[in-house]
Amino acid sequence: MEVGIVDSPANSSPMRRTLNLTGVTVNAMALIAPGAFLWITYQVQASQTTPAGASTAMDMWPGMLFALVLAFLTAISYSELAKIYPDAGTASAYYFAEKAFLDKNEPNHQKWARIAKLATGWAAHLFYWVYPGVMVAFMAVLISYILGLFGINLSVPADIAVGAVFSVLVGYIAFRGVNGSTMTALLMNVIQLTALVFFAILAIVYRLVNPTHATFVHANALSVILPHSMLGVLFQSTIAILVFVGFESCTAFGAEAINPRRDIPRAVLISLLIQGLVAYMFEYFAANFSLSNALVGAGANGAKVTGWDAAAASSAPIGDMIHLYGDTILGGIGFGLAVVIAITVALAILGTTLACFNTGVRVSYAMAQDDEMPELLGLLHGKHATPHMAIWVMVVVSAIIGAVGTISVVGLTLITLASNLGTFVLYGLTCYWTIVAFGGRKEFNVFKHLLVPALGLLANLAMLVTILFMGILGGGASQTESVGALVVALIWAVLSGIYVMLRNRATGRSLIVGTSAGA
Repeated sequence: MEVGIVDSPANSSPMRRTLNLTGVTVNAMALIAPGAFLWITYQVQASQTTPAGASTAMDMWPGMLFALVLAFLTAISYSELAKIYPDAGTASAYYFAEKAFLDKNEPNHQKWARIAKLATGWAAHLFYWVYPGVMVAFMAVLISYILGLFGINLSVPADIAVGAVFSVLVGYIAFRGVNGSTMTALLMNVIQLTALVFFAILAIVYRLVNPTHATFVHANALSVILPHSMLGVLFQSTIAILVFVGFESCTAFGAEAINPRRDIPRAVLISLLIQGLVAYMFEYFAANFSLSNALVGAGANGAKVTGWDAAAASSAPIGDMIHLYGDTILGGIGFGLAVVIAITVALAILGTTLACFNTGVRVSYAMAQDDEMPELLGLLHGKHATPHMAIWVMVVVSAIIGAVGTISVVGLTLITLASNLGTFVLYGLTCYWTIVAFGGRKEFNVFKHLLVPALGLLANLAMLVTILFMGILGGGASQTESVGALVVALIWAVLSGIYVMLRNRATGRSLIVGTSAGA
């Protein structure tokens, strides 16, 4: 009989249990990072159109709300699995997938356990190992933007070098251990949430004290939060869903949580509640409520544009808005204020990248301990108790992926879509594993263990298909980006398949649990 990870290597791991509920939660909160994503995604959201060419920007806030509901469907699934599988250690959904089948009494269920965990591991790596590279590229772009405010313009090679240095910095913090990472994440969360509250209040005050200063894109507060077009809400949600990912990252800290059964399920939901419901919805309301024709920019042909068009044309529309508001109601300090907020965004990106490093290498560590990935990735540092070799491999991979994203917008969108593809496959699979895991258990609840995960599965599949469909249908660069993302995913699948086949030949294992490789 083939043995899986029923007794997960992570369970007996020498990793130290030092994280309480706060520690687990802030690591997940850091990956969601609303301060970073408001700055990063607002331009894309402002410029989005339907295939017919109609703008969807007026439905930005309802689209965020719809996406948040979908995110909670998946978060509940992760939380429920973490309750019954507190021994997942560093394996997260990879462990959940196998246990969901091995816990069944029927051999016909058990035999699919290895295929389930390998599919989950493939998707997790496509997400967690590409995503840090996306953040490296965003950091390089942001640093270039900040220096550009002072008249310093970096070349593309210099941008790539900035990204490489940033990748090494993040890797070093992750290498030093989870406590140092947690303190960094906590500090980043405090700074960015403070900055976000300040920005949101500033934006709302700008609107309230300047009712005749400009023509606002939304007539009133109700216009911000009410749908204008259901198609617009759906299209906006395909972007908005991307900014809510990361709540599940704390499930990879089971080997370092003091009380994983109690704290990890709570941390999944608390992190999404704070960063998603409180931070995101508040700041997006403020940004949309305050946007007006006073925000001026230059369009593609150099012509003057305002409002949504100005936000769509700017590489940092939130920075431009802060500059405007600071000059208008704070005595002309807009430039300095924009620089300060940009720095807090850089810190938020640091926290996001670090959280993804920590999650990604821990899943790799669990798979290596389970002999499903190279042994090198399963080595722990003697002093810091971190998977140090996996961390340094990720540093190199992130620098390379970041360089691709730094070179061009097409490259940046391509790697972002590749990461998102992994995200939605991982989330969809985990929702399905929830249905499988709880089927027949005494804890089974129709709402939490069937309806919620089923809706989560459908929602993740719908988001995945919609995003890729929109890209391919759009033609041009969008088509190149979408097809390129699919190629990246396919290459990773082929490489993973080759590795599994070689290991099967060397060890006599089979994809079907309970049979030999030669059977």
